[in-house]
Amino acid sequence: MSIRPLSIRTALATACSAALVACGDDATGIATPNSSIQAVALKNQSVTPPLLKSLVPGVEIYSLVSSDDRLPGSPNFVFGGSADGAGFIRNADASFTLLTNHEDNFGVTRIRLDKDLKPISGDWVVNSTAGRYRLCSATLATEAEHGFNTFLTVGESGEESQILAVDPSGPVNTPKYLTALGRWNGENAVPLPKVAYPNRTVILIGDDDSSAEGGQVAMYLTNTVGDLENGNLYVLARADNNVRERDMVVGQSYPVQFRQVQNQKALTGRQIQEASVSLNAVRFARTEDLDYRKGSAAYNREIYFVTTGQNNTGVNADFSRTKYGRAYRLRLDANNPLVGTLEVIADGDDKSPTNPARLFQNPDNVYVGQNFVYIQEDDNGYGDETHDAYIYQYNIATREMRPVLEMDHRRTQPDAALYNAVGARPAGKAGWEYGAMLDVSTELGQNDTFIIALQPHSWRADKYRGVDGGTLRPNENQASMMVIVKGLPR
Repeated sequence: MSIRPLSIRTALATACSAALVACGDDATGIATPNSSIQAVALKNQSVTPPLLKSLVPGVEIYSLVSSDDRLPGSPNFVFGGSADGAGFIRNADASFTLLTNHEDNFGVTRIRLDKDLKPISGDWVVNSTAGRYRLCSATLATEAEHGFNTFLTVGESGEESQILAVDPSGPVNTPKYLTALGRWNGENAVPLPKVAYPNRTVILIGDDDSSAEGGQVAMYLTNTVGDLENGNLYVLARADNNVRERDMVVGQSYPVQFRQVQNQKALTGRQIQEASVSLNAVRFARTEDLDYRKGSAAYNREIYFVTTGQNNTGVNADFSRTKYGRAYRLRLDANNPLVGTLEVIADGDDKSPTNPARLFQNPDNVYVGQNFVYIQEDDNGYGDETHDAYIYQYNIATREMRPVLEMDHRRTQPDAALYNAVGARPAGKAGWEYGAMLDVSTELGQNDTFIIALQPHSWRADKYRGVDGGTLRPNENQASMMVIVKGLPR
């Protein structure tokens, strides 16, 4: 996210069980579409036009669902604003289920789509009363890929927020708060595939914090697959104890280790931050989304994450942290997930004309396929923005990077007033951001096909106010949408 925070990803599952195929915000395995699945014909499903445009040829974009759609099976249901983390499931009857975090609604929607991908009904599986926090990125864990089933959604209303586990098919408003994963101003919690470290569960956590302690990269590790209650918590530190983010530069690799936060279940978020200081954890400028490379177990131990950056004032007056944002690659040891190497792969503060990352306006979310990384922007509103939010394509093999998608604010269209109602920047650029990028190729039988969440923050109206039905966000009035993008390689 920007001064708020929030979430890109490749293929997944073959089966969560005998009855279900699922895709998570940070899904696993590069899988080709199942030949036994009839390809779903892609078309616009929403009354809202796609608020996204391609910057490269060969890409198709379709609308899926928005806050202005009324679903036939749930005429009173309204898709919330600030769509962020998400998960996608192919059901046994060839219908689909879409789970979506609505960051500023503090809730999660659950939409049922028919076999042709038409949304037919929906509910709030978590409303603001049960959600408690701003809910940013998310990961749908499945038995087939991760060894356990749950939708992990991350709270981000300050350092005392928690990570929630939601049953995708369970009763409404019954999330489980995962104390063992710590308290963070969090962005995402991403379990690695079960093949990465057999008989263990490893979950990477991004801490979107801009305080004196900085944002952490944390790890939850348990020797029991799927155990979310009895594992240990760690934070990322350089082996030489250097805590300054910008002391790391592109082109160098740095030995790192995860150091244990003792007795984390008894600690407040403030105490966890203080422990990270005593452990010399690296102080990143708002660690946002994380994802792992798809494919083999060795690839799965290769993690990419972004830091969105913070202005070089206050605690960053020394400019020890990035301002415009960075992307990193973390390679974990094949046998020990607590050690590895870290490198900067893109630095937005380097304004050299040959550096493609010079265009960065605060990356927020990331999706990693087998050969490509997709980096999504959410500008921090510094006032020097030059474009609307991009999605960048990073080629892992060649290290080449280019923008491939850009938000479409429709500023010159007849319906411009609808989407630029409150808080738009008529004289400038940017202001909108992305949420999840899900690879749904396997589920839809279509190669290189994604669902992307869009957060058009200036699209507001009273009719979107308090739609989650909970008690904490009665005045939240944003709208948002999900689109389908076909043609970007994984």
